[in-house]
Amino acid sequence: MYKDLFRITRMALNSASKLVTMAILGCIFVSQCHAQTKPNIVIIISDDHAYQAISAYGSKLMQTPNIDRIANEGVIFNKAYVTNSICGPSRATILTGKYSNKNGFKDNESSTFDGSQDSFIKRLHASGYLTSWIGKWHLESQPQGFDYWQVLPGQGSYYNPDFLMMDGSKKQINGYASNVIEDVAENWLNNRDKTKPFCLVIGHKATHRTWLPDTTDLGRFDKVTFPLPHDFYDQYINRKAAQLQDMTIAKTMLLGYDLKMFPDAESEDRESTINRMNAAQRKRMDAYYKPIYDDLKARNLTGNALTEWKYQRYMRDYLSTAVSLDRNIGRTLDYLDKHNLTKNTIVIYMSDQGFYLGEHGWFDKRWIYEESFRTAMVMRYPAKIKPNTKSNDFVLNLDIAPTVLDAAGVAIPKDMQGQSMLPLFAKKKAKGRDVIYYHYYENGEHSVSPHFGIKTKRYKLIRFYTRVNNWELYDLQVDPHEMNNIYGEKGYENITRQLKATLNQQIDKFEDNDARQILIHGK
Repeated sequence: MYKDLFRITRMALNSASKLVTMAILGCIFVSQCHAQTKPNIVIIISDDHAYQAISAYGSKLMQTPNIDRIANEGVIFNKAYVTNSICGPSRATILTGKYSNKNGFKDNESSTFDGSQDSFIKRLHASGYLTSWIGKWHLESQPQGFDYWQVLPGQGSYYNPDFLMMDGSKKQINGYASNVIEDVAENWLNNRDKTKPFCLVIGHKATHRTWLPDTTDLGRFDKVTFPLPHDFYDQYINRKAAQLQDMTIAKTMLLGYDLKMFPDAESEDRESTINRMNAAQRKRMDAYYKPIYDDLKARNLTGNALTEWKYQRYMRDYLSTAVSLDRNIGRTLDYLDKHNLTKNTIVIYMSDQGFYLGEHGWFDKRWIYEESFRTAMVMRYPAKIKPNTKSNDFVLNLDIAPTVLDAAGVAIPKDMQGQSMLPLFAKKKAKGRDVIYYHYYENGEHSVSPHFGIKTKRYKLIRFYTRVNNWELYDLQVDPHEMNNIYGEKGYENITRQLKATLNQQIDKFEDNDARQILIHGK
């Protein structure tokens, strides 16, 4: 009797144990499946990378096979723009999904990012994502809402960069910035909790001034003679703000600081970008640039000949710096492939704004004019976006935050001013924007006048203030390079009135009280 009771009891316990075990395993499986249904997110942000230098955008200047791969396997945005074309404000907009007047970071001269405000990172973190930012940050305050961060101080350095660490220390890592940033990013990916979805932002320093290439890329474009942009010698007729700027290759670009043309070792030593190099790096740098300087000195160039020489040097250094950027983007894609993460990972690549590669005789950014207003943006999302998709809808850096929240199944805060881009790729495609709004605030470096304005599919209306107090209007259909300001010309009264009404609507929509006061008081 007791033996039978013992046998029955043991069978019951075994069955219960199996049920408990199966329940536990089921919970783990469901938990893991739930985590896997949420896409991982990798956002790669470069600095000052012109869409004109990306082969996916039709560039003949260089090949960018890895950026092109994202476009080919997902979507290329042909009409991606920024709300404020300068480094820090662009990053603040990406984080918050809000215009500068709402997130508080209006310029690089006086702004500090308020990290206590809401961001897409905080929302993802609260929903179970691991979050990390590696590389250039440039928001003048410590990152908040991240499980991990390791960021460059300020602009950072191309060689042997310093990093600010979460414990308050500073750490120097030997190597070239683009390579080092990718190394750190991969190390974080290797050591993360692999049961959770992740959002990783990789912030590259490249291709920011002073366009210092990796030693392995020196001289890559030395046999290329780049054609001058058709408006290289623009005279800025009827464009007062353009007449006052200080960002020309002819007058503003420096032989030493920018182009590494140093007359002696002492002058070279005074440049912090150079003197932080180790002996081997410095030796390779000197071996490359010194013969170029000697040749320049022997030529004794002046006037347009010197300006055009500077342009060729600028392009060779800039594009050589971009080679390493693209190569390390390829490393990120290869990592995702190798670790079976590709199918369930969104990858977004974008530059923090556009950049001038000699158009209008300029370098730098800041303007609502096309080359700086428009930016590179490509996105791969295998679950939602078909390969080789080309989008001609207006999208903004403002849209990154709501897009990734939408993809993660996280509610988009009502005060985010951007909109998810995912409905643009649904079976029943959503209608895109008809107009985009822009506001640049900084009144300092490069002497670009503060301004705001709108772009429609055909026109661009601009209101300059503070440094210059006037309007500009361009018909982009007949004047895509924005050479002919037609504001006030006969025959444009009705379209000007309509555009001003649209501008007022946009100002109200985004609650830009600064712009409203300019229109009221006319200053």
